[in-house]
Amino acid sequence: MKKKLLFILFSLMISFLAACQNDGNEGDETASADVETTDSSENVNDTGFPIVEEPIELEFFTGKYEPNLDNYEETLVFETYAEETNVNVTFEEVPFASLTERRNLSLAGGDYPDVFYSARIPTADLFSYGQQGVFIPLNDLIEEYAPNIQAFFDKHPDARKGLTMPDGNIYSIPSYYDPSFLPMLIGKPLWINEDWLNELGIEEPTTTDELYEFLTAVKETDLNGNGENDEIPLSATSTGAIRDMVKGAWGLGTRGVNHPYIDIDPETNDLRFLQTDPMYKEMLEYINKLYVEGLIDSDIYTMDDADLNAKGAQGILGANISPNPITVMNQDNFIGLGALEGPHGDNLYSQVKAPLAHVGAFAITDANEHPEATIRWIDYFFGEEGSTFQFMGIEGETYDVAEDGELVFKEEITNNPDGLTMDEALTPYVTWMGGSYPGYVQHKYFKGSESLPSAVETGEKVEPNVPEEIWNRFTYTEEELSFKQSIGSDIETFVNEQEALFISGDKPFSEWDSFVDQVNQMGLEEYLEVEAAAYERYQES
Repeated sequence: MKKKLLFILFSLMISFLAACQNDGNEGDETASADVETTDSSENVNDTGFPIVEEPIELEFFTGKYEPNLDNYEETLVFETYAEETNVNVTFEEVPFASLTERRNLSLAGGDYPDVFYSARIPTADLFSYGQQGVFIPLNDLIEEYAPNIQAFFDKHPDARKGLTMPDGNIYSIPSYYDPSFLPMLIGKPLWINEDWLNELGIEEPTTTDELYEFLTAVKETDLNGNGENDEIPLSATSTGAIRDMVKGAWGLGTRGVNHPYIDIDPETNDLRFLQTDPMYKEMLEYINKLYVEGLIDSDIYTMDDADLNAKGAQGILGANISPNPITVMNQDNFIGLGALEGPHGDNLYSQVKAPLAHVGAFAITDANEHPEATIRWIDYFFGEEGSTFQFMGIEGETYDVAEDGELVFKEEITNNPDGLTMDEALTPYVTWMGGSYPGYVQHKYFKGSESLPSAVETGEKVEPNVPEEIWNRFTYTEEELSFKQSIGSDIETFVNEQEALFISGDKPFSEWDSFVDQVNQMGLEEYLEVEAAAYERYQES
């Protein structure tokens, strides 16, 4: 009996304690609910600085150009901006080389930052994760808190068009280049060592055959006079960069570079899948010839920007594909090439981006508790004052204003006393080098590689051969996305793998027909149907 009474008393005590604990939890839940329902806009000022009265903390997942310094928050622009705005951003920097993998892991794992910044989010992921609620719609936020972005959309309606998903929502802020700023749309031209051209007595190449002759001469001549055979005829960060630079010589890429697998066939005016076209085979045979004859850098499959720039700084490159050898290699003896004429008379310069260069440059996630302040944070960089600040830094500290009103970087940046390249000298101040940043680029306040006289001259050479129409990226319905992310992705992965094998010589071109048959069997017909439907909507929007 005593044991039974003790058991009853013990049970009553446990029940009482549990009830007390539940009362406390309910109180906590109520308090938590009160916090969650607090309007984050109450802390936000409508205009001016600071953006918020009480400081807030934000975490950005950030794509990083490898040569830039770590800790973006310590650079002049972002440190100053944090002080002015009360918005303290911590940048988790991910090198561009591993960006796609790390971004996909973050999205798949559910551990989201407040913002994906300079993270090159593809349109398909913007829509897919927008539908899931991971990326929040920005339409209303832009209308209420982002007057600069609104004005930008009014001036460039193609940007709004390219950002609007099939559900009518905008999930990102872009990287956008002024359409009149052609050197910016080119990005990375093919540069030729003019001193070596003169020494060899060779004219500036205007055809693919002339380029081959120059590269061969570089390989066979001790042009830097050091008694070693260390000259590299052509270097770039990938064979894909070389492919995109020369494919217009075979009439490929008639709508620019934003769609690497399709364009319009000028003979039929129909959509064309590039990687199985006979002209694509001829182009790959040309690149394969360069590769097997040692005219392409042997490190091409492991190169990154830092590696390329370091080689260029040694003065051993005959040709390279880069933003500008002056700013990234301290080499002022290169000239940019125009369009190269191919074996069938084609001379299209298809290595041109659409002005809407990166759709997914800035996206706010549902983990962000301060979306109003965040959209105000990025809106500043789309106005005149903020754009100048983003790209030039602070007047008197990093740049001056000349008598004619032109903005000019300080000489310690353009002619660094320690021998740093211009990009290297800029790293303590700004982070836009390497691209992919959210922003609005105009020539008057962007003084990077693309603004130098050599780049402007290259743009003038290129202009007559630029495609008449440059496509933005298409948007896709959920059903189309499902195909693109399964069978479509398999096709694209397969053709990329096979392309590398053809270029390296590990797969003979005698197997080309078998390769084409396999692509067809994988579902190429349906792939083109999906692209055709997206293209039709693109034309109608």
